Amino acid sequence: MSETPPNTLQYRFDGPEEAPVLILGPSLGTTWHMWDRQVPELTKQWRVFRFDLPGHGGAPAHPAGSVADLTTRLLATLEGLGVQRFGYAGCALGGAVGIELALRHPERLASLALIAASPRFGTADEFRRRGVIVRTNGLDPIARSAPERWFTGGFAAAQPAITEWAVQMVRTTDPGCYIAACEALASFDARAGLGSVGAPTLVLVGSEDQVTGPAEARTLVAGIPDARLAVVPGASHLVPVEQPAAVTDLLVRHFSTAWQPAFEPVTGQTVLPAALQPASAAPPQPAPVAEIAPPAAPQRTHGRSDPYDTGLKVRREVLGDAHVDRVLAGADDFSGDFQELVTRYSWGEVWNRPGLDRRTRSCVTLTALVAGGHLEELAVHTRAALRNGLTPDEIKEVLLQTAVYCGVPAANSAFRVAQQVVREETTPQE
Repeated sequence: MSETPPNTLQYRFDGPEEAPVLILGPSLGTTWHMWDRQVPELTKQWRVFRFDLPGHGGAPAHPAGSVADLTTRLLATLEGLGVQRFGYAGCALGGAVGIELALRHPERLASLALIAASPRFGTADEFRRRGVIVRTNGLDPIARSAPERWFTGGFAAAQPAITEWAVQMVRTTDPGCYIAACEALASFDARAGLGSVGAPTLVLVGSEDQVTGPAEARTLVAGIPDARLAVVPGASHLVPVEQPAAVTDLLVRHFSTAWQPAFEPVTGQTVLPAALQPASAAPPQPAPVAEIAPPAAPQRTHGRSDPYDTGLKVRREVLGDAHVDRVLAGADDFSGDFQELVTRYSWGEVWNRPGLDRRTRSCVTLTALVAGGHLEELAVHTRAALRNGLTPDEIKEVLLQTAVYCGVPAANSAFRVAQQVVREETTPQE
């Protein structure tokens, strides 16, 4: 067990110290105990390293809002332990960390297994709405619905102890860290880089997985050179728990036969970053597919780079992909220039300024919309305020303040609109 500074992760080792290191990465809402059934067999050949996500399993609650942040913390933990090269198997969010390792730190990765993983997990809107629900209702609704997402119905009915364990595992997670992990999945998109994954890769999925199922697995296999697919019958999302023997067997076979050796100076066959290659090595490999084309020269506005792309990113993060896609799809020759103006200056300039955080900007925006009587926009920005971290009680306080300074009739209309949005956004889906 470990002492855990904010920039590292809670971890444990099992297995012989002299063995090569194999890392097992957990899914959102789980702890390292999801791998308990694999450890006895894996430790016959490897020194198994397991870690907890921040705020999971009693780990310190230092939220990590991106997959890159989680990966950096994992590498900092390994650096402190002197672990330089390793195999990696990750489930769901843990799989996203594996993809990030393969893309950004290929010299560290000897072999890779991606379980119940995807290059993009659903939509950003889905995960940000889940964050709103947790912020409003706590983790209990998510915990109670976890078994139906993670297991097949037959398994959940036949294994009530494991089902209850799953519920309690989620329920005891730190809500802020869970929300941050949702944000990490919302912003994760590795589709463009899959072609540059060089580690030997096994993609493993349960046949009944309704979260990241066989379709997502085939996307990974199609994009990653020489990746192999394994579909486990009768298993859902948390396949290492539901079908432990099958998963263990697949992992043992993969990591026993597909462990890429470290750089061999005679043949120069293993690709490492240029800084690590001796002069006699083979020429450096081409840049990853996503980086072949140089970026287009930015347009200039008053001597600064064009803020349109930044504005579109901020607009999507605040208002949600579905809303932005709908608005942009409805733009034509008449309204397109206006949408471009809004994206470039409202979102790329003002909303992106560092002087106020997004919570504060939402408070200001709600007040201005009430004062102006813009109820349709008020609905959109009430939804955005929830995504930006305001609670329903805080939105209520903002609207009460507007009753004093904007007038009771205006606030009365605003309460009706906001009440409906809050109900829609914070009611857990059955």
